[in-house]
Amino acid sequence: MSAKEEFIEIYRENIRRDGADALLDYLEHKSDFFTAPASARFHGAYAGGLCEHSVNVYHCLTAYLERERVKELYGLEYPAESAALVSLLHDVCKTGCYREGSRNVKGPDGKWQAVPTFFYEDPLPYGHGEKSVYIVNGFIRLTREEAMAIRWHMGGFDDAVRGGSFAVSDAYNTYPLAVKLHIADLTATYLMEQGTSEVENGHPKNK
Repeated sequence: MSAKEEFIEIYRENIRRDGADALLDYLEHKSDFFTAPASARFHGAYAGGLCEHSVNVYHCLTAYLERERVKELYGLEYPAESAALVSLLHDVCKTGCYREGSRNVKGPDGKWQAVPTFFYEDPLPYGHGEKSVYIVNGFIRLTREEAMAIRWHMGGFDDAVRGGSFAVSDAYNTYPLAVKLHIADLTATYLMEQGTSEVENGHPKNK
């Protein structure tokens, strides 16, 4: 089963909210969600990487939420629909942002050669998590906790946090699903998707 097929299967089995069909139609037929990379240089930097990453985050999040310790000690239980929504759709902000191109790199023989790459150009600079919430809410109504989870899934990498905002701390204290989605995103990116691009965890492979 391809990542696209798995994504659609998980989506249809779990997301039944009003507008779900319209959103899936948008992703499949009116956007590049299933062909876009997850990033230009870091994880999933290849066609289809975005969809694959989204499925990986889903599996990381659901596996975490299924643990008895999480349910009994932390008292955290979420509907399957919520888990599917926030994980599969947390990065829809990346649709329409990548274009294919090439750049010159020096080969082992010391000669420059053109290699394929992706360039990032955001036609709707609304933010990262904010933009995903904006797009999804255009089709279906998210709960407040779902919206907060998607909004703050970047954690300390979020531009607002890097600019000095402490709002992410308040969000994590109030909405535990946001914490769990962030952890799932990190797990997928740094553990499951190692070796899927030219750099490892932000560091060149040759170091």
